[in-house]
Amino acid sequence: MEVARSGAATLEPMPLEVGIVGLPKSGKTTLFNALTHAGAHVHDAKPHVGMAPIADERLPQLAAVEQSAKLTPATIRVQDVPGTGPALLGNLRQVDALLCVLNGFSPGADPAADHETLKLELLVADRDHVEKRLERARQQAKSGDAKLKQEVAGLEALLLHVEAGGTIADYTGEVSDALEPLTTKPMVVVENGSGGIDLQLEAELGELPDEEAAAFRDGASALEQIAGRLKESLGLITFFTIGPTEARAWTLRGGRTALDAAGEIHTDIARGFIRCEVIRWSDLVDAGARSDVRKRGLERLEGKDYVVQEGDVLNIRFNV
Repeated sequence: MEVARSGAATLEPMPLEVGIVGLPKSGKTTLFNALTHAGAHVHDAKPHVGMAPIADERLPQLAAVEQSAKLTPATIRVQDVPGTGPALLGNLRQVDALLCVLNGFSPGADPAADHETLKLELLVADRDHVEKRLERARQQAKSGDAKLKQEVAGLEALLLHVEAGGTIADYTGEVSDALEPLTTKPMVVVENGSGGIDLQLEAELGELPDEEAAAFRDGASALEQIAGRLKESLGLITFFTIGPTEARAWTLRGGRTALDAAGEIHTDIARGFIRCEVIRWSDLVDAGARSDVRKRGLERLEGKDYVVQEGDVLNIRFNV
């Protein structure tokens, strides 16, 4: 097994999450279904949450090396909320990125104008959020607490900036992380229509077996493009763990360490981290066996501070 362990692991971290935003009837829920295969009803007036796999052609190649019984792609948690009002958009404050769906299929559709309208909706939602937080901070600052008074002053300056037409993203002052503004999140734009991606077609193909769906497509699934753009916007890399039981892909923010990677797999693994055996995915596929990789001197032993690289195959030794 590619994650060597002693003892039982009990807790896995939450995956990265993206929120789908768009004007009414733009195809938000259709995109959600295409990504997650969840089969959510487009007229449901409630949030939808599902997991979207990230296709990676390297995973089956690595699984073949050790004849892994199970293949598990990396995933991103996807949330689709109805409407665009400040309260509903506020449900997306804790997501890592936004997927913006634009109507490119209706007669007279203007995706560019819709994009500007949606950005304004996000700006209004952020302004309302700052106003509410400022009101609460003013009440709390009556206690005389110096930090609360400082927060009030900062929020007042930020609100003036936003009301003057600026965004939180271009504000030069300090912004509290607790605000979790929508307008500073990475955004991937998806035009739903002939000029972009036919989301209805992708949702229908997603219900077919992979081989049958591939026969209808000309090249890779358009959804893979979306996943790739999300990965790039979030600054993610992919690493792998493989063994006879499972071959699995994981995402990690670029620049993170082997200890961070261990934490992505399980908190217990990070706590008991000993060392990390590292192989480039291509070296393992070319050699055809881990033993041959070692004979060629292509496996490395790394410590917890090693910066994980795109395509690394990790065998993390730990003891709890």
